[in-house]
Amino acid sequence: MTTSAELIEVSERRSAHNYHPLPVVIHEAHGAWVTDVDGKRYLDCLSGYSSLNFGHGHPKIIEAAKEQLERLTLTSRAFYHDQFAQFCTGLGDLTGKDMILPMNTGAEAVETAIKVARKWGYEVKGVEPDQATIIVMEGNFHGRTTTIVSFSTDPDAHDNFGPYTPGFRVVPYASIEAVRAAVDANTVAVLVEPIQGEAGVLVPPDGYLSELRELCTSEGILMIADEVQSGLGRTGQTFACDHEGVVPDIYVLGKALGGGVVPVSAIAADRDVLGIIHPGQHGSTFGGNPLACAVANAVIEILNTGEFQARAAKLGEVLHGRLRELIGQGVLEVRGRGLWAGVDIDPSIGTGREVSKALMKRGVLAKDTHGSTIRLAPPIVVSEEDLLWAINQLADAIYELKTS
Repeated sequence: MTTSAELIEVSERRSAHNYHPLPVVIHEAHGAWVTDVDGKRYLDCLSGYSSLNFGHGHPKIIEAAKEQLERLTLTSRAFYHDQFAQFCTGLGDLTGKDMILPMNTGAEAVETAIKVARKWGYEVKGVEPDQATIIVMEGNFHGRTTTIVSFSTDPDAHDNFGPYTPGFRVVPYASIEAVRAAVDANTVAVLVEPIQGEAGVLVPPDGYLSELRELCTSEGILMIADEVQSGLGRTGQTFACDHEGVVPDIYVLGKALGGGVVPVSAIAADRDVLGIIHPGQHGSTFGGNPLACAVANAVIEILNTGEFQARAAKLGEVLHGRLRELIGQGVLEVRGRGLWAGVDIDPSIGTGREVSKALMKRGVLAKDTHGSTIRLAPPIVVSEEDLLWAINQLADAIYELKTS
């Protein structure tokens, strides 16, 4: 098995079909570029759904991983290890929060936030046992566990996985009035993506997050911000909430926290929230392991310089400026913030997957979502020249599909 066709055939035959990958088999990657097993190079404009904000093989991150691999990889949380204190302190300082609870994947971090919010509701707010509710948004994507898909409005993620976990109220995204109407005495939290990535990179109106913060404070409920995709530099700020000067009660973090090397996730909150968790009530064998913490410590050091946030903001202006030029030429709408964009293609031209396949043939890797929308999120290390080249490939691919 050496060619793309052979490897794809075996993968399709021997694995569950829970993904529908583009027909490319990546073998090697550096920076913003990847190479397949047949030797063809592609510009990565997906970045592992923002897991690779700092590019493939960032030297500082790889060095930290290699050094830690040679010393210590796992202790479980039965013991302390020498990377843990630095991780909790560094991430706490980055988020401005007192305490950190580490996990592995983004979905685990969301589940952790849900558990913490419910326990806080019972022990601090005084909600009656088993009556806590959390307000969530239409079009959300927080992961694929059974609890999370219980409040998904995406049929693919939701249907035929019941019985579903109760305790959630779904309201329209970006409607503060809908949230206000859903709050009652049993509400313990609002769970929100500051930008909905899977839904098509939907950015709420200016002021929405600020109003949501004010509402949560006035009603005595927790604001939980799922910044798994939007956080850690992608939008031109450390967190997407920073664009409105909003600080949630709980940050949910993942993806880029692992530097594209290992799964690392965590929630960050102050002591009056996370202090309600005691030994035996929540945990993970691999959560906060030495390798994960060493990698995350390197990521935090990189973010502390502010270099990547500034670069994402600058390149984001280039990205959105050039994409807007395509509106009316096969593109209906462009959304996003920083180095992150959702591009709605005219459905008469093709589906998002058809556009993504046309881009792949031209050496650009992107991903479709919901019909004729594609997402662009190249590593923040991408050069301006390569970024403009990728958008030119999109323009050419659209023209080719339109005239074929």
